[in-house]
Order: sequence, then C-alpha cells, then structure tokens
Amino acid sequence: MWSDLSIGPMEALNVVLSTVGIYCTFLILIRVLGQRTMATMSSFDFAAVVAMGSVAGRAILSWTPNLAAGVVGISTLFILQAAAGQIRRNKYGASVVRNQPQLLMAGPEILHQNLLRAHIVEEELHAKLRLAGIRNRSEVACVILESTGVVSVLRRGEPIDAALLSGVRDIELLPPELLLPPPAGD
Repeated sequence: MWSDLSIGPMEALNVVLSTVGIYCTFLILIRVLGQRTMATMSSFDFAAVVAMGSVAGRAILSWTPNLAAGVVGISTLFILQAAAGQIRRNKYGASVVRNQPQLLMAGPEILHQNLLRAHIVEEELHAKLRLAGIRNRSEVACVILESTGVVSVLRRGEPIDAALLSGVRDIELLPPELLLPPPAGD
C-alpha cells in the first residue's frame, strides 16, 4: 500500500524536470502571446485554462500519478513561482519575465496595431470602457494594458503625471495636453 504513495529518486527527478519544462513553456507562451492571455477570462478562456492545466498535470506526473509525485510536482511549481518573484525584483529580470504595459488608446484614438499585438479585439476594449463608466470615447485620456493583463482606463479631466506612465510602450503617442507639465526648471 505505501509503495503506491512513494516515489523513487529517478521518478522524482523526472517530475521535477517535467515541471520545470512545463513552467518554462507557460512563461514563454505568455511572453510571446502577451499578457492578455492570463487576464480576465471569458468562459472560453476558462475552459482553455482548465484544459491546459490537465495537459500540464499529465506531462508533469507522466506515468507516476501518485501522492508523492503530486507533492514533488506542486512543490516544484511553488519553488519556481517563488524564484520568478525574486527575478522580477531585478529590473533586467523583470523585463525578461514580465510583459511591458502598452497603450491601447491615446485619447479617443484606438491604437489598432497595439490591440492586435495584445490579442485584444475592439469589442473587448469597448467592454472595458463600459466597465469604467465611459459613455463616449472623448472621455478617454488613455487606456493601458498593464503587465498583469488588467486594462486601466484613465479619464480626461486632470492631467496625468508622466511618471505614472513610465515604461508604457508607445506612450509618446499620447497627446501632450493630457500630461501634467514638467516642473519648472527641468
């Protein structure tokens, strides 16, 4: 009975290597396909994530789906996640692990090339605008797809501090009148 719950050293190594391989594959795919991949999910996206989890679980555990292999696999995932968190603390590491935020709207103008790059369709953008209480595109100062996959909608009215927009791809497309003027003497 206990042999069904245990795992040998070579099997444990296989689980660790499979887990690292699957984790790195997920990181690469998210990096290539964009942060929208893991943002708020539709029912279709949720079904895809469940299927990916199933495939990842089978690949990680291979032919040793027992308690010990599961513990080794889950422990390896937690260790990898903690390591990724440490890597993100370093500026260079963060640029490797995390996607750069990008401008989706500059004032009322939709940046279609950036929507395409972010794998977002215009209907999804419209839904985010409605959720933010936007009634007309002229109310928009900018829309940014954050590195986390969340979409931020900033309204017109008060000028935006440029420091809050540092690191956002294509921010130079934002009309200058929407930005707070630099302090005198700069």
